[in-house]
Amino acid sequence: MAVFVTAESLATQPGLAHGFFTRRGGVSAGPFAALNCSVSSKDDPDSVRENRRRAADALGLPGAALAGLTQVHGIDVAVLDQPWAEGHRPTADALVTRRPGVALGVVTADCAPVLFADAEAGVIGAAHAGWRGAVAGMLEATIDAMIALGARRDRITAAVGPCIRQPSYEVAADLRDAVLLRDAADARFFAEGARPERWQFDLAGYCAARLAAAGAAAEVTPHDTLALDTDFFSHRRRTLAGGGPIGHQLSAIALRG
Repeated sequence: MAVFVTAESLATQPGLAHGFFTRRGGVSAGPFAALNCSVSSKDDPDSVRENRRRAADALGLPGAALAGLTQVHGIDVAVLDQPWAEGHRPTADALVTRRPGVALGVVTADCAPVLFADAEAGVIGAAHAGWRGAVAGMLEATIDAMIALGARRDRITAAVGPCIRQPSYEVAADLRDAVLLRDAADARFFAEGARPERWQFDLAGYCAARLAAAGAAAEVTPHDTLALDTDFFSHRRRTLAGGGPIGHQLSAIALRG
């Protein structure tokens, strides 16, 4: 059975189903084992479809549409009015909807998955936030798109799911400089690294701060995708091991019909 973790701030809201899925409980093999949900990976397409079906079932949405994206580390947000045809995913890094019974999903393997809801307005969102997207305004763009559908800024709750955490996320000057160019005060999200001219970046904390500054309540789950190798896929872990194929875990949210 597909295994997922939840955020308390979303789990307590009526009419929502959500989950930050682990890599456990799927049918994929090898480096994609087991719940790889990335349709753009080199995994067997039938295995990916079965994994995504299992994820929808685990959320209590059997047979529900699971809407995804072609993710590019940008700040575009897709608005889902009707489920799009399989194979015709928009190119964007977030999606929002008012439509019940459709699960909005993003896939990650160290980047931060962020799930959003204003349950009272019946508006939800899901975003893929790597450091580039977070710096460029991905999270604020998702909030703005939700407000355009009728959400209210002060009612939006956002949960930052499993991602690479600060002790695991060594970065070089190019990343640090890009973050500080926007706001020098964001130096607080960097700790000294173990090597010269290296820092440890708090991606989850940075996302939470950007969400709070935008007026959304923010929760951060505690899981480190690099450190928990049996539970999560990790791009950085794959890189440190010398490369090769990789799977991606799914994070999804839906309004129950």
